Amino acid sequence: MEKKRILSGVQPTGSLHLGNWFGAIRNWVTLQEDYETFVCVVDLHAITTPHNPKALAHETLSTAALYISCGMDPQKCSIFIQSHIQFHSELCWLLNCVTPLNWLERMIQFKEKALKQGDNVSVGLLDYPILMAADILLYDADLVPVGEDQKQHLELARDIAQQRINARFGKEGSSVLKIPKPLISKEGARIMSLTDGSKKMSKSDPNENSRISLLDSPELITKKIKKAKTDSFMGLEFDNSDRPEADNLLTIYSLLSDQGKESALEECAGMGWGKFKPLLIDATVSALGPIQEKYNELMDDQTELKSVLQEGRNKAEKVSQKTVERVREALGLIKID
Repeated sequence: MEKKRILSGVQPTGSLHLGNWFGAIRNWVTLQEDYETFVCVVDLHAITTPHNPKALAHETLSTAALYISCGMDPQKCSIFIQSHIQFHSELCWLLNCVTPLNWLERMIQFKEKALKQGDNVSVGLLDYPILMAADILLYDADLVPVGEDQKQHLELARDIAQQRINARFGKEGSSVLKIPKPLISKEGARIMSLTDGSKKMSKSDPNENSRISLLDSPELITKKIKKAKTDSFMGLEFDNSDRPEADNLLTIYSLLSDQGKESALEECAGMGWGKFKPLLIDATVSALGPIQEKYNELMDDQTELKSVLQEGRNKAEKVSQKTVERVREALGLIKID
């Protein structure tokens, strides 16, 4: 039986953190065993807001290296850089021409980011969801691993494909674009900030202590966990709305120690913070050690990394070209051989 296909990726801006690992990359590692998997570094999305070109170039390779270091196997998946595939930009333009402007203006993330940027808001930021739709639809993805906060973007991609392309330009009995479904992981999909258990861990948080990056040193990890917000209660527990930090830190520990929630709760239910935090520090340093070792190996000699990205590009290009050719033909753009 032919494997179903999944597509995902993250932006290369900022350092990947525990939230990215548990909420996305670790799930991809599992999914690559049973699905045809495409994962990209979405560098075109990274330039929709002000950025440092030199930093972006480094972070793009760094992100790809972290994919591999976290367990993405180039023999089982295709890893590539978004901007290396010209069809992302082309399909984005084609979808732009059929998508109503008011569909974009209602997107929550645009409203939030536009409020922060004021007069510096770019057309690219408004158009960001169309590019994301192009990313998804290019690869005929059956499933798209997404967090709860990304469901609106996937719904937009589905609406564009179904209502604006297939319904208007598809031939009877066949579709131009495949309609993808969301794949939402229940456990560990939403890791919260170390400084505020009610907010999601984020690369954009100005407080570095709010997150543990995958490349943080043992000394920095120790410092951040020691400073992590706690409460005055004795013992750790899950799912108490009055104790979001306890729930978050115990969730992180259960994932890092790879023992699941039940075992973690049994071990830590009676612990005070003074005993629990060193346990969490040890689990974090131990879990990130192998990732950092492989990452340094890839970045010190980038021959293997660039070879993986070139192979991923070749596979992605073949699949994405076929999709764009279908859309071109459906829209009436002629091809002369």
